[in-house]
Amino acid sequence: MSNDSSATTVLPSSQNQTQMSWNQNQTQKVIENRSIIYKSDVMGQMMKMIDRVAPSQANILVLGESGTGKELIARAVHEKSNRRTKPFVAINCGALRETLLESELFGHEKGSFTGAYNKKIGLAEVANGGTLFLDEIGELPLAIQAKLLRFIQEGEIFRVGGKEPIKVDIRLICATNRELDQEVVRGNFREDLFYRINTIVVAAPPLRRRKEDIPVLIQYFLSQGHSYLNRGKTIDEEALKLLVKYEWPGNIRELQNVCERLQILSEGHMIMTNDLPDFIRNPEVKEEGLEFDPSMPLYELEKRYIIKALAHYGGNKTQAAQGLGITIKTLYNKLHEYGEFEKYAVHTKPAKD
Repeated sequence: MSNDSSATTVLPSSQNQTQMSWNQNQTQKVIENRSIIYKSDVMGQMMKMIDRVAPSQANILVLGESGTGKELIARAVHEKSNRRTKPFVAINCGALRETLLESELFGHEKGSFTGAYNKKIGLAEVANGGTLFLDEIGELPLAIQAKLLRFIQEGEIFRVGGKEPIKVDIRLICATNRELDQEVVRGNFREDLFYRINTIVVAAPPLRRRKEDIPVLIQYFLSQGHSYLNRGKTIDEEALKLLVKYEWPGNIRELQNVCERLQILSEGHMIMTNDLPDFIRNPEVKEEGLEFDPSMPLYELEKRYIIKALAHYGGNKTQAAQGLGITIKTLYNKLHEYGEFEKYAVHTKPAKD
């Protein structure tokens, strides 16, 4: 699965790939659909749902916790549709500030604002004929929600500073880890937009609900990791039991990160129990009680805790925000406040001091 979603990502479309069997110990049939690998019934049912809805033009809302592979699900829908030869374009609605988000999504005309030295084609226009994937749709500001609603209803956009409508034909897929119906009640999300984007709802199951997929996912990640020289490592049976037992709050993204670390740091060809991180070997061990320190103000304590959360999740801001119980926008604001934003910039893991 992919790491932290980028602010704006244009992904080239590829030819539709049929499902293939993938054997582990030549006894278990595992399905690989591009990078969606599974053998559990819950995932099998979800993929059947995708097969049914992909040929339609209906808007789709993908629900699921952070790290469950919502973008891969959107890509699977795209590649099973008759738009598969056209672009698949993704944008993370939570990674950009409101002023930049509108320009990225709809484009802008030359001179429309300070710094607009050239005309910019927005990602909605780039996706013409294909699929537009809006990740973290729940983070979209209300002002842009209104413009998105008009785009869905009319099939046309206005670039920032532009006066002429531009016709755009896209299939819209949105994703969120929020309860959008509750956001509607709170006034944070438009009710009319909510009903426009959730014609079809696809739920991405958390990894703790598909434990039988963990061994085959581990095997896949160990064979596909970035460390080419360390590929092909095997895993001890007791170590595997601990990995399956762990609840994986960061889901598949967390599992992939752990596999990459094990691939690089474990000695020998077999990964043993002692190679596993402490939080997996001792998941019930609790932190010692926090003593009050008069020399440490609350501001500094909060900063250190947030930085520790980012380190725990390998620099993944979406996952860290969920673990901290705050929105991704709050996390971005905090990082700006601390002067740490560049250190945890999009596309990068945290820079070393």
